[in-house]
Amino acid sequence: MKTKPVMLTAIACLTASLAIGCANQQQSDSGTSQSGSQTSSASTDKASPGASLVYTNDRGIAIDGTDPVAYFQEQRPVAGNPKFSHTWKNATWYFANAANRDLFSANPERYAPQYGGYCAYAVANGYAASTVPDAWSIVDGKLYLNFSLGVRDRWERDIPGNVAKGNQNWPAAARNFKG
Repeated sequence: MKTKPVMLTAIACLTASLAIGCANQQQSDSGTSQSGSQTSSASTDKASPGASLVYTNDRGIAIDGTDPVAYFQEQRPVAGNPKFSHTWKNATWYFANAANRDLFSANPERYAPQYGGYCAYAVANGYAASTVPDAWSIVDGKLYLNFSLGVRDRWERDIPGNVAKGNQNWPAAARNFKG
């Protein structure tokens, strides 16, 4: 089997992120607390990606331009249109139409992905990783994104446990993002 360079890069990134997550978990297991105060606004400054509480691409676009409301309305990822955009937490969010944009702007916490759109499985394990729009789940009315479909499958093996760990690890995990 011939492995493509992109796959090798992804594996290397996951391995490095897992090592960071394990190191962080060892610190918390030994009694060192990583709880810090959550800032009220996110930074999209790519010079300090760990400061960002919303995962964006290099242009500051959340969910790679996918409409977050569409996950709930159409049960699938739908590409957003820059014509229907909204800025929240210093990230630009795209929507398929004005109605979805208006729903989001009225209640962004309802539609925005948990953990700022970082990988739910990674956050559950104490680190942050990027996500793809196709690796999604809605659980108890909340949107979760993951690094890949395979990682989403691993996350779904213990959703309650992963959500509990993710909630405990967030937002400290975002501060360790090396993306």
